[in-house]
Amino acid sequence: METDLRWMQVALTLGQRGMGRTWPNPSVGCVLVSPEGRVVGRGWTQPGGRPHAEVMALRMAGPAARGATAYVTLEPCSHHGKSGPCSEALISAGVARVVSALQDPDPRVSGRGHAMLRAAGIPVTEGVGAAQAQQDHVGFLTRATEGRPMVTLKLALTLDGRLATASGESQWITGPEARRVGHAMRARHDAVLIGAGTARADDPTLTVRGLGVTQQPVRIVAARRLDLPFPSRLSDTASPEAPVWICHGSDAPADRIAEATRLGLTCIAVPEGAGGLDPAAMLAELGARGLTRIYCEGGGALGASLLRSSRVDRLAVFHAGCAIGADGRAGLGEMGLEALGDAPRFERMRSVPVGADLLSEWARL
Repeated sequence: METDLRWMQVALTLGQRGMGRTWPNPSVGCVLVSPEGRVVGRGWTQPGGRPHAEVMALRMAGPAARGATAYVTLEPCSHHGKSGPCSEALISAGVARVVSALQDPDPRVSGRGHAMLRAAGIPVTEGVGAAQAQQDHVGFLTRATEGRPMVTLKLALTLDGRLATASGESQWITGPEARRVGHAMRARHDAVLIGAGTARADDPTLTVRGLGVTQQPVRIVAARRLDLPFPSRLSDTASPEAPVWICHGSDAPADRIAEATRLGLTCIAVPEGAGGLDPAAMLAELGARGLTRIYCEGGGALGASLLRSSRVDRLAVFHAGCAIGADGRAGLGEMGLEALGDAPRFERMRSVPVGADLLSEWARL
């Protein structure tokens, strides 16, 4: 078991390389190990979701795959899509054993991949490294089971919980090291989401910079009335390789929708809730379009609405060693809570210094 866990950790590390670039498919890792304990093949899901990790590992291994043990971070697929099932590929390659971390909840698979392998006489061990695999695949699992992407809410705050001065100045509360980590987090998500207020105030590009990333996340603005300035840095940089989506409500003016579309932006109509777009409906629509992992960078009203609707799965909070005071802008908008027991609760995953700042990451209880 200890050996299996060690090799599964290798597979998990491989799978992490594809995060943010494989949607709507999960970012799976696979390593093939010979009976002598030598790696003969390794792979991870490629950009766009194909080829799958198992196929990449088998290509590397060639004939050496026969008799090897395959360590895979998610159950090998069993259905015919754009390519044949990975379970069939493993059987044809002659692997002697398969070790997987999780069963795939996709109803097209959901145990069928493991069953196919066992029917071919290949022993399957399940659940090795499951806890870490749950963390790595949380976006895919959330979309498969809840029909929405997982959401990481990122906050960059002062010690007293402010994200900007009273005048709206926020660049930069945190230091360059924290901003670089923030870019790395963007790169590990399928999309970056902000509210209309942040788009108007900051005119951001929301791209990943300084890390050599070639495939940019989808950039999304939640703007009920589509009251955004055009042109902007978002519209100027919109392209098939770096798309921009605008989620808007039913009262968005038709001429604004036409202008945004002309500039190459994708406009998505979303039902409205109390005070703005309905967060659950918006995320369901984004999940239907294939997104599995969203990195929300605010502002305060959007973050509060996602929290109120229990749609925040992770918190990434950067705290800077400064204070602004009560006249500064709060990190979150109004939550409408009357009792402390109604506040959303999170479990701390880790806290690490990042330059002069502190990053704490939390998971929803």
